[in-house]
Amino acid sequence: MYIELAIFALFVFCYSLVSGRLERAPASGPIVFVAAGFLMGPLVLAWFDGSISRTELRMLADLTLALILFIDAANADLAILKQQFRIPSRMLLVGLPGVIVLGTLTAALLFDALSLYEAAILGTMLAATDAALGKAVVTNKAVPKQIREGLNFESGLNDGLCVPILFVFIALALGGGNEGGGTMAGLKLVFQELGIGLAVGLGLTAAGTWALRWCHERGWVTEIWKQVTVVALAIACFAVAQSLHGSGYIAAFTGGLLFGYKAKEATHKLVLASEGTGETLALLTWFVFGATVIGQSFQYFTWEMLVYAVLSLTVIRMLPVFLSLSGTGESTASKLFLGWFGPRGLASIVFAIIVVNKGVPEGKFIGMIVVLTVFLSLVAHGISANPLARLMGQKDG
Repeated sequence: MYIELAIFALFVFCYSLVSGRLERAPASGPIVFVAAGFLMGPLVLAWFDGSISRTELRMLADLTLALILFIDAANADLAILKQQFRIPSRMLLVGLPGVIVLGTLTAALLFDALSLYEAAILGTMLAATDAALGKAVVTNKAVPKQIREGLNFESGLNDGLCVPILFVFIALALGGGNEGGGTMAGLKLVFQELGIGLAVGLGLTAAGTWALRWCHERGWVTEIWKQVTVVALAIACFAVAQSLHGSGYIAAFTGGLLFGYKAKEATHKLVLASEGTGETLALLTWFVFGATVIGQSFQYFTWEMLVYAVLSLTVIRMLPVFLSLSGTGESTASKLFLGWFGPRGLASIVFAIIVVNKGVPEGKFIGMIVVLTVFLSLVAHGISANPLARLMGQKDG
């Protein structure tokens, strides 16, 4: 165990030394860590045996995603978002349902083994985009502000919106569709997830920021422990909402928005240490993904899976988003950019684990498609992030 820990720690240390240089390179941090995990995993060097349970992987991915959602939301420029809210609102209310429908129809046509409900499960799992993988674009100042904030807001909320929809389709796939009242039960679940997530995220953050300010004014909070408050509050928002059967993703993101609004100019200083923690957790997750998931899955990939994965990253995502932005005044280049940068990542991995654990008949098959899509997204979006961001900056200038 200590040898593996030493190898990973030294690799992280070496990466941190050249991280600034690598951020400008075609290979992003997640690509580097997935590749390193694969090479050091059981199929190549065998320095890591790749033994990790689905529960452990889900916990790691959940905590990482919750922290990143909270931090990204806290750093959001609400003034720009208020002026340009039509972009994320169109993408969430029109584009997201379109992606789910088109993904479902494509899966139903391409995979005979899947029932319609299972195809809908796959379409929903891959409609969620990853705030962690999209960070390279969202934080790139070359990208116009309204595009960055639009993508940040969309990626922060769409995975939370997909959770109740996913559970509805899982229930239908497992036989719930034969019972009366299925539609009403599904709507109830959607509103429950969203309502509890919003209430917990806003309520807990409001109480937390008040307590932090009150204690700070009395000199009770040290500089070191002040940094810990953000990590603890982010995870608390997520975990409390999940324990109450709400959406932890919605809670983390909305909590982060309120935290940034309350903290104002102190936000950057407060979340700086948490950003380092979030980045480390994200890279650890991608390392584990490369060592365990990719290493054990690539032999099961088929050409049909590859076709669907490519379509999911292009037509299935880009066409509905492009159409949803009609009439917003955005240029064709901006619409294509917004459609392309919908990377699949941590949320889809968590969804895949949920589907397998729920016992969906073709759950493992669906999981393989998700793994392949996430891997292709990791490479394609990682390589294209910096060049396309610079191109968008030139067009805007």
